Parts: sequence; C-alpha cells; structure tokens
Amino acid sequence: MALGPRLDLRQTQALVMTPQLQQAIKLLQFSNLELAAFVDSELETNPLLGRDETPADGEAAPAPAQELSDDAQTAVEAAGSEGDGRLDFGGDPAAWHAAKPRPAPTEDLPGLDQTLSKPKTLREHLLDQLAVDIADPTDRMIGAELIEMIDEAGYLAGSLDELAVRLACPVARLLPVLARVQQFDPPGVAARTLKECLALQLQDRDRLDPAMQALLDNLPLLAARDAAALIKICGIDAEDLADMVAEIKSLDPKPGLAFDTMLATPVVPDVLLRLLPNDSWAIELNSETLPRVLVDRRYYAELGGAARDKEARDYIAERMQQANWLVKALHQRATTILKVAREIVRQQDGFFRHGVQHLRPLVLRDIAAKIGMHESTVSRVTSNKYIATPRGLFELKYFFTASVASARGGEALSAEAVRFRIKALIDGEREAILSDDRLVELLHGEGIAVARRTVAKYREAMHIPSSVQRRRNQSLFA
Repeated sequence: MALGPRLDLRQTQALVMTPQLQQAIKLLQFSNLELAAFVDSELETNPLLGRDETPADGEAAPAPAQELSDDAQTAVEAAGSEGDGRLDFGGDPAAWHAAKPRPAPTEDLPGLDQTLSKPKTLREHLLDQLAVDIADPTDRMIGAELIEMIDEAGYLAGSLDELAVRLACPVARLLPVLARVQQFDPPGVAARTLKECLALQLQDRDRLDPAMQALLDNLPLLAARDAAALIKICGIDAEDLADMVAEIKSLDPKPGLAFDTMLATPVVPDVLLRLLPNDSWAIELNSETLPRVLVDRRYYAELGGAARDKEARDYIAERMQQANWLVKALHQRATTILKVAREIVRQQDGFFRHGVQHLRPLVLRDIAAKIGMHESTVSRVTSNKYIATPRGLFELKYFFTASVASARGGEALSAEAVRFRIKALIDGEREAILSDDRLVELLHGEGIAVARRTVAKYREAMHIPSSVQRRRNQSLFA
C-alpha cells in the first residue's frame, strides 16, 4: 500500500474557552471580597459602567436595560443614566473616560471625638517606660533598638550578636539594658524563649523558687504530662506539682498581644436563610455582597455619535460588549449561587431543624445531578461562600461530608455527625475514660458502624488526646 500526502477537509465541533468564558468561571469561585475588587477594577477601566447608587428602600429605580429574574434582581441592574448634552472628545477614549460624570463621594468624615485618641501599641507603651526608667543616653539608645526588635507577641525577635555589630559594642554591653527592658510592663516582654518569658512573669509575682525553676527547665516533660519524672526532678509531691502547673497555666505565653491585637475581618454571608411562620425556609442572596452596576446606554449613544474614526468606534463597541458581559456574568453567578444553596438546604433540612447529628452524607455529585450542572461548577460555587442560618454561619462546603454506614442497615450517617457524637461521648467522661475500643462499642450500640482506626482518626482530627493521655491529664491536671 503506497503512502503519500493528501489534503482533507473536515468539520468538527469543539468547545473553545474564550477569555470571557474563562473569566466567568473565575467569577463563580470568587469570594464576595474578591468579586468586589474585580468589579471595582472594571468600573475604573470601563467608561460605560457605573455603580448603582439607587437606595434600596423603595425609591423608583432606573429602567433596566435587561430583564433579570426575581432571584437575582438585587445582584445587578443595567439602566440608562442622564447625559449632559452633546459631547465631542474626538477619537481619544481616555478623554471620554475621564470626562464621564461620576457620583460625588458621600462618606462622612469621622467626628472630632473619634480622632482624639487611639490605643497605644506595644512599642509606644515600652518607649514611654524607657524614657522614664533609663536616664543614660547610651543605654536609652540601646533600649530603643531592643524595643524595635520586639515582635507583636512580645518576644525579642532579633539576634543580640547582630545588634552588637550594628552598634559597634560588645554583647556584654547590651545584656544589662535588656535586663532592664525585661522588667517593663507587660511582665514577660522582651523574652527570647518561652522559658524566659514564663520565668520573667513568675519573677514579677515573686514565685520563681528553685522548684519552679526546675519545672521551667523541663518544659518538654510538662508538655508530655510526665508527672512522675517532674516530681522526682523538682523534689516535690503530686499536690505541689498540681499547684505549680496551675500557676504556669495562669501565665501569658504571648504578653505582647494584649497591645497589638489585630481585628479579625468578619465573614459576611453570601446567602441568608430564615424560617418562615409556615415552617418553610426563606433563602435569599445577601444584597450587601452583590455588586450593583449600571450600563450607561445613554452615555454610550453620546460617545457613539461623537466618535470620528474606526479606532474610537471599535473602542466604544468593545467597552459596551464588556459591560454587557459583566452584567450577564454577575446575573448568572447570583442565580447559580442561589440555586446551589436552595438544593443544599433541601438536602440538609434535618441539620437546620435538629442539629449536626442529623447532617446527611452529601457529595458534589448529588447537588450537581439535582440542579443539572457539572460537579466542577458546584465546587466553584461552594468555595469561599457562606450561608447565615438560625444555627450559625457556615461555609457551603461544610455540608459536603463522607458517609458512615449504619450498623442496623438504615440510612448512612454523615462523617461530621459521627465526629460530633464521638466528641459528645468524650466530653461526657467523668471518672471512666473511654478508650477507642469502648467508643466503637458505644457507637455500634447506637447503630453506627465504624472501625477503631476511624474513631482514632476522627479523634485526632479534633485534637482530642488518646485515652491514656486523657487519664493522665485527669489525675494530674484536674
């Protein structure tokens, strides 16, 4: 059979991942903060987009440019806006964007009573004490350098050798000043190790006796709960050891955090769930997390009439296409989130009504099959999305758990529900500490078929010590 080149014409169909399709997929997995940042960047670069400042208290809104479903009407709105007469900016798109009317900022400035003072930082607190307690100029300069090396937890984070080189002085010259700084408030500040931090606090309480020093010298044994070894090393009895351990537990291992505390950013829910009087669930999107953008069609008409060359007209058309795409993508994202959330609530109705012990096994495939979407879409939608419920705030991914078979042939249980039951049994321990084998027996008695290694895995995942360690803790640290 002879081989030779030839030309064939074939027609096939293939899905092409356009840049807009790729961006739409990314929008699905954006958190509300990431989405807000993305929309802000689009508003800065697209003159045909504007933020909808219409109050949501019932005032008449501009006529929408495209009709949205009731589920997502708070997500996006496209509307015309008032123009300001005939505009002529030639073919310069940058001039059109700069001249686009923008709403004036309406944020109120803080009142005078809100600007008078602020909490002192750890550094400021230490420098105030340095100015009072150390008079020698050289010692004060060394003290200031040492304070600059203290981290937010209150520990000396740098090397004294490096500081000595930088200041051109021996380390022995720094040590007396460090000892002075370590006497500052809060007790334990400027320590180089946990042992030194605890010792400084005990010294401040006049509780650093030889037995306590021996206990600090053997912190690894304390962490291992080796009471017998500690009693022998410290030369004390079990009652004294329990008192010393209680003293150690009352100390602050990170004294600096009392000053330089960072405010945690609260999680804002994407979906709101509430129970109606008729015992059904009301599920809605949180309008506070949904960007409200407008497509300025009247301004588009003005710019189109003022365009003088093909480059300008192409720019306007591209910006209009991008603006319409963003409105459509936001709409689609909002409706998809709501659709997934509704199905999750339907599947996990027992959890919302009765608690975590009624959490059902659920995988992405279950939701995808019910709403007619791909598993990857459900995965993106549930990433970094939160729902506020009568039982608290949960990430949507929380409701997807593996299944544990029932010992009685009934419906399988959620792994999260089994973990909850294991924790409840251990929390209920009094004098009788439950081993993993005993936990397996109790769970089998409740109809939960689970292996010992699974109980151990769940227990370790919840950072619960073994039965041997819990028994030791109970006898020593009760």
